Amino acid sequence: MSVGRTWAIALSGLVGDLVEVEADLSNQTPAFRIVGLADRALTEAQQRVHNACANSGLPLSRRRVTVNLSPASLPKHGSGFDLAIAIAALATELPMDAASLAETVHIGELALDGRLRPVPGVLPAVLAAARGGRRQVVVPEASRAEAELVDGIRVVACRSLAAVARWHGLDVAEPVPTEHAVTDDGKSGGAAAAEATQAPRPDLAEVRGQAEAVDALIVAAAGGHHLLMSGPPGAGKTMLARRLSGILPDLDDDTALQVASIRSLSGTAVTTLTREPPFEAPHHSASVAALVGGGSRELRPGAIARASGGVLFLDEAGEYGAHALDSLRQPLEEGSIEIHRAGFRAVLPARFQLVLATNPCPCGQYGVRGGTCSCPSLAIRRYVGRLSGPLLDRIDIELGLSRVSLADLSSSADTTISTRVARERVVGARERAARRLAATPWRTNAAVPGSWLRDGPLAPAADVRRPLDSALQRGALTLRGYDRVLRVAWSVADLRGGETLQLDDIGHALYLKKGIGA
Repeated sequence: MSVGRTWAIALSGLVGDLVEVEADLSNQTPAFRIVGLADRALTEAQQRVHNACANSGLPLSRRRVTVNLSPASLPKHGSGFDLAIAIAALATELPMDAASLAETVHIGELALDGRLRPVPGVLPAVLAAARGGRRQVVVPEASRAEAELVDGIRVVACRSLAAVARWHGLDVAEPVPTEHAVTDDGKSGGAAAAEATQAPRPDLAEVRGQAEAVDALIVAAAGGHHLLMSGPPGAGKTMLARRLSGILPDLDDDTALQVASIRSLSGTAVTTLTREPPFEAPHHSASVAALVGGGSRELRPGAIARASGGVLFLDEAGEYGAHALDSLRQPLEEGSIEIHRAGFRAVLPARFQLVLATNPCPCGQYGVRGGTCSCPSLAIRRYVGRLSGPLLDRIDIELGLSRVSLADLSSSADTTISTRVARERVVGARERAARRLAATPWRTNAAVPGSWLRDGPLAPAADVRRPLDSALQRGALTLRGYDRVLRVAWSVADLRGGETLQLDDIGHALYLKKGIGA
């Protein structure tokens, strides 16, 4: 036949659209042209496809081949279209099963010798194919495990272009694959095996002498609250933050699949569906683009999206640029981030728990007992001012930490709590919150709108919320801060097993909002 048709996927973030790839032969000047709003990587596919076909024993026609990617108005990015373009072009002359081509989505990059190489975003692409009603998908062999995480679609994994052509009914000899010392994702077998062995989670029982901070960490985990820790170096801020993800409940099916899709889009090989919440800790020199994500041609999720479903930890928060920190404000409020770049727009999830850790001043000794601060007052104000008022207003819990003394260390021997015990408490509290919110679209206290907390069916009595009303009247809290204290109070109540808010719950939440050292 003179026209070959099959399918590919165009990704915009985690959202994928079906693209019909159609190739046509004509008697015009011999050439190979790709049309349909393709980016630079896609326009270069013509040379990769031409050489891969020739080296697979499937040379393309010497007539003019025009490949159209439809819908033409949809931007297409990346080298993942190579396989679909090659199969459609070959189908213009060679006897392939048209029905098989019409129901199959092809994903993969071609090497010049015809081998199939994995591309970022295979998992969200296969998800998009399944949602679009396609019945089967062809992926590179290296992406088999990732593609098979999606239910309801047949996954065919191939090593070469010739193998794909044979699967579609073409009588062609498949070349014997060359053995390589390096795996398809570019890592040696030893490195891949080492990477597969995950380090054990750090245990909360290792934290000594910070009982109030551990209690605040459990409250934060129980309700999904954002947390700020301020204190001198050596107080245990990083130690506490790195143990938060270990006491969070396991991810549900949808969230685990979303986390895996983001990892796939970031270029990380995904082999299993992990239930462990992600933990992201970018360096304080990270730019706005590194946090938010983006890219000139292909979207790459930033730390904000990679932390969705888990924890985003910004250590040395006072060293981050003010613009980078303020870029967190909208994702914290909306739970998603919208990225606009020339040629594409994408929305990525951003439902993470933010943990900020900062020193009291650049040298870390300001206000520390026995310490000597050498920072000018202007440097201290500039350092603390990096955390803007609107950002701090979105923080639920503020901790002021001190260094652990010998007395604290001795008295904490019998009061430590392990990660397992803390996680059981957190899971129980979240189950109580989910039952209370069963008739609503929310499942954690941090997600409940303030208006529902203040005026809904579970609004606290006037005498219970009197301390909150007083703080709002004095200007010590904004209305957003008022709502956040209510959310924390419900988490405190869930941890103690209460069904209604008590005055002590409000008092505890106010104490956590103001800071332990206040």
